[in-house]
Amino acid sequence: MRAGTTLTLESTKAIQAMITDDTLSVDLEDGRTVTIPLEWYPRLLHTTEMERNNWRVFEDSDERDIIFWESIDELIPAIALLAGVPSRESKRSFERWLQGRGRAIR
Repeated sequence: MRAGTTLTLESTKAIQAMITDDTLSVDLEDGRTVTIPLEWYPRLLHTTEMERNNWRVFEDSDERDIIFWESIDELIPAIALLAGVPSRESKRSFERWLQGRGRAIR
């Protein structure tokens, strides 16, 4: 491994989240921006623009930032975005959530 190629996961303070039709981008306090495909988080993919823009950040017990969309019950740890970890919600859970919204999977 070359010097200077270490991935830093400790600094995960999220300060801004932006969602387009197909990406989620999160600006971190240290200047990094992480952009991931929205399909990694199906609940965000199947929400309205108003719901997507209604988020807040809080710290968990390990002092790591979590981005939370309360109206759709979606929690995404900033460290998961840095590590490239998509949603771990089961298909069955997601389908039940989607049916509760009166929608079918597209």
